Amino acid sequence: MHLDSIYGKLERCLACIREKVDFVPQTVLVLGSGLGNFADQIQVEAELAYREIDGFPVSTVAGHAGKLIFGYLEERPIVCMKGRVHFYEGYDMEDVVLPVRLMKLLGARTVFLTNASGGVNPDFAAGDLMLITDQISCFVRNPLIGPNVEELGTRFPDMSEIYDKELCGVIRNTAKEQGIALKEGVYLQLTGPSFESPAEVRMLRMLGADAVGMSTAVEAIAARHAGLRVCGVSCVCNQAAGMTEKPLSHEEVQEAADKAAPLFTKLVKESILRFS
Repeated sequence: MHLDSIYGKLERCLACIREKVDFVPQTVLVLGSGLGNFADQIQVEAELAYREIDGFPVSTVAGHAGKLIFGYLEERPIVCMKGRVHFYEGYDMEDVVLPVRLMKLLGARTVFLTNASGGVNPDFAAGDLMLITDQISCFVRNPLIGPNVEELGTRFPDMSEIYDKELCGVIRNTAKEQGIALKEGVYLQLTGPSFESPAEVRMLRMLGADAVGMSTAVEAIAARHAGLRVCGVSCVCNQAAGMTEKPLSHEEVQEAADKAAPLFTKLVKESILRFS
């Protein structure tokens, strides 16, 4: 994909949204499994299906609704991405990160990434919430490969603090205030869509990963490249392959995410309200 088509596509998406919605969000919330009903917390000003946005990628995964929800979380202007696209769906990596880049053009300053993951850390159990403090993304294609989009950021962006320490501190303190148990750890993204083998999970544990999933890390890289502040919380929905005798399934992930949803929703809402 050429430079002009990357930024040109973003501009076309932006123009298409602005024809329908003039809302300027401060915070972007990417809703992973378990947070699908978060919009119930919002005073909704506008909704826009992904398919209505020219060139915007549309999710094919069950449980990912595929729409932008603009509104207010109390007084804070927010946009929720209800559903994301994944590299395993066959999209180019530029399309996978297009939504988070587009949020920068819409005026957002902070992106809160959420997801469902498998626990690699043996101390984690299904239903645990994990504050993402760092990530490993070397198993997936870097979203910045190719000509640099100068309008968004520098050719060689620093990734020594992908997850904003101040925002992480807010989430950590919010969990403590609300009495919500919160693990912390390193999130590792693989391509999927197959779950990991037991041998791969042993390798990931040796590399220092605490949770593994099929999204998020590339979005975080693109967001930091574009100058957005990034934070993230992962819902550990099962123990990864080989850690129990039980085979893995998407249904199990969805079930655990739904069970954790009330606390997950409370943590995310109260954290966003405390962001500076």
